[in-house]
Amino acid sequence: MDNKTTGKTCETAMPPQVEIRGVSCNEDMHQGPFFVDGCDTVTKLFAQRCKELGKRTAHREKVLGIWRSHSWDDYYERAMRIGLGLVSLGLKRGDVVSILSEDNKEWAYMDMGIQCVGGIASGIYTTDAPAQVAHLLNDSTSKFLFVENDEMLDKFLEAEKDVSGVEKVIILERDGLHDFNHPKAMFLDELYDLGEKLNQDDPERFEREIAKSRPEDVGLLIYTSGTTGMPKGAMINNSNIMFIMGSSLRVLPYFERDEQLCFLPLCHVLERNTSIYSPIASKTIVNFVESTETIFDNLQEVAPDVFTAVPRVWEKIYSRVMLMIEDGTGLGKFAFARALEAGQARSDYTISNKPVPATVQMRYGFWDMLVLKNLRRMLGLGNVRRAITGAAPISPDLLKWYRSIGVNLVEGLGQTEGSGITSVNTLERNKNGTVGPAIPGVDLRISKEGEIQFKGGNVFPGYWNAPEKTAETMTRDGYLRTGDLGSIDEEGFLSVVGRLKDIIITAGGKNITPSQIENKLKSFAHISDVVVIGDKRKYLTCLVMIDQENVEKFAQDRKVPFSNFVSLCAAKEVQELIGSIIKQVNEEFARVEQIKDFRLIDIILTAEDDELTATMKLKRGFVEKRYKSLIDEMYNSK
Repeated sequence: MDNKTTGKTCETAMPPQVEIRGVSCNEDMHQGPFFVDGCDTVTKLFAQRCKELGKRTAHREKVLGIWRSHSWDDYYERAMRIGLGLVSLGLKRGDVVSILSEDNKEWAYMDMGIQCVGGIASGIYTTDAPAQVAHLLNDSTSKFLFVENDEMLDKFLEAEKDVSGVEKVIILERDGLHDFNHPKAMFLDELYDLGEKLNQDDPERFEREIAKSRPEDVGLLIYTSGTTGMPKGAMINNSNIMFIMGSSLRVLPYFERDEQLCFLPLCHVLERNTSIYSPIASKTIVNFVESTETIFDNLQEVAPDVFTAVPRVWEKIYSRVMLMIEDGTGLGKFAFARALEAGQARSDYTISNKPVPATVQMRYGFWDMLVLKNLRRMLGLGNVRRAITGAAPISPDLLKWYRSIGVNLVEGLGQTEGSGITSVNTLERNKNGTVGPAIPGVDLRISKEGEIQFKGGNVFPGYWNAPEKTAETMTRDGYLRTGDLGSIDEEGFLSVVGRLKDIIITAGGKNITPSQIENKLKSFAHISDVVVIGDKRKYLTCLVMIDQENVEKFAQDRKVPFSNFVSLCAAKEVQELIGSIIKQVNEEFARVEQIKDFRLIDIILTAEDDELTATMKLKRGFVEKRYKSLIDEMYNSK
């Protein structure tokens, strides 16, 4: 497929278009360049949207307890001043600018401002250690760095001696830094002033820079999570972004002014698409959470129309409901049980896109009005028309549970090298336990080894300064190697079995994919995450990370004494609880796939720990090395 630009801008001739909920895009998504509403780059579409929508709300952010609105005019002006400010500091087209900040409206301003003047935006996770920050700045050859506050600034200052290429650090917040002075540092308001001065001197400069953008221009560097080796910078170009916009909107349409909630790190390709690029295409409103600690409170306040989250969030919401039910009255428990039964009966049909019998629908309608509608409203999911889970595997049982309470949760598959989305279930076309059919314009196949491979407009141009790594991830005929094992059924639905590198070959020669066992265990409210062990071993064992909140509640209800997390994990009753869950799950698997022993990870892990990725996935290889003594203990004790 040839994705090279014809050099035509928004106003010139283009391929046939199709209207999708007020957004027009290429009729043929197999052939580039890709257009959305007549634009072939995200920066041209951004400028067009800002001019079109003007004073309408683009973003909301909470200040002193009040949600405040910010318009598309604000969006354009701030992006312009940031972009031109960087040009004043010496930014050239193709230079990389890194962003070290939590989610906020400024993230969007910076992202678009950088790209509008031809720069490449590269996000850094706020949980990264100074050494990791130094690696990313050096690897990306970043000339400029945005940091949110004094805490993020400290990471740069600690790593500064190892980072020589950064010419200027721009700080968003002045709190705690009023007397700070550093030759490389300046504040965001000072950058705004620089940008405004250049705009006054040359009022058409920003528009000229936007007009220079081409589909093949790299706009983003998205660094992989680094679960194996050092993170690699995946280049995402304008063609990729426009393809994802046009293709995903065909199967996941939005309505104008839909409310969204941004809370996953914007460094991650999933949230970047969800909260920056899709809203530009579909004209939705993005609400930024106050902090990672207020996600569930903000979810209740915003009550979004569409909601996308990683499995850990969906698992956490489920755990909260289970805790709440445990604390409820006898009547409340009875009512919830009956409501869930009615919901499950209905979900047996809806999750398979089958007509619901009238009696089943009437029974569900009664319990929905009495119980489930209030539950969804209390969770902040009362308005959700469509919910999506991605970025990691999720238990099919959990998907069915959400359908049972009236939340239309569907699963999709994506990865950084595929610009964030490859396949997805929809409300109209869904199969539980699969990650859906390919999005329009993507061709899927399974290799002889069982690996999922695909090609399409979402396939990235390569890794930053790593042609040999790029070559390793591509086949000779242009398909991307995902590293995932899977299958495609006769209707085109893709199922993911696990990771190729995670396959366990036992001492007896049996091939076992651990993700199926792990997902089943994670569907229980008392378990947060699991790593199954057994490669070249006689049998399987596992390391378990418990759900702190639920297990503490379990211990308190049974008057189990504990003083801290370590003693909680060591408590006999907690050990027996996890053991009983494992025993129950074992009954669903063949003898060779059953867990023979387990140990609890007695440390509370966060995304700042090396064991977890920023999206809260356990790093299998790292965990196996870090807890080798626990693993050896399980095998030596038998």
